[in-house]
Amino acid sequence: MARGRPREFDVDEVLQAALTVFWGKGYEGATMADLREATGLQPGSIYAAFGSKAGLFKQVVDRYVATSFSYGAHSLEADSVREVVRRWLTGATESSTGEATPAGCLLVQGALVTGDAAREVGQDLCDRRKAAQVMLTERFAQAQESGDLPSDVEPRDAARYVVALAEGIVVEAASGAGRDTLLSLVDLTMRRLPWEA
Repeated sequence: MARGRPREFDVDEVLQAALTVFWGKGYEGATMADLREATGLQPGSIYAAFGSKAGLFKQVVDRYVATSFSYGAHSLEADSVREVVRRWLTGATESSTGEATPAGCLLVQGALVTGDAAREVGQDLCDRRKAAQVMLTERFAQAQESGDLPSDVEPRDAARYVVALAEGIVVEAASGAGRDTLLSLVDLTMRRLPWEA
């Protein structure tokens, strides 16, 4: 059986380079010329390795979720609802204002797609954001069972609240707001959460 030619590039390096392009320009804004320049790969090599621009983007998003968005899973490990919220919002702030990364959030900015691209990648990004909300909802439901979240607060609503704040933070970051400014918003939020007496 004939074997294909071995890859002559480092997949991790290519994904990181493509991540920077997609994060900064969004899915539609990132052209094959941009990706070629960033990765050093010709379009044919990109298609051979990843199947399509959408295939490359999916692997880039997997990498983003495992690295830059890892604050989500880390937040859920906190001992209290307050600490979950603080970690989530602080993580969103720090991830979206990194010195070595584009401003904003790939899951939010990448989803701003239309036409065929919306069907290819938009739904996946929407599903990933919903999955984050589900994780928070489940964590808040556990907190309610332990008495850490009041019984009259719907865990799903509390999760939506936190996700909406985080998405607002990353949009502000993409619009030029600095880390200190956004951390001050987190501090303001943490003075008293809506369900605290």
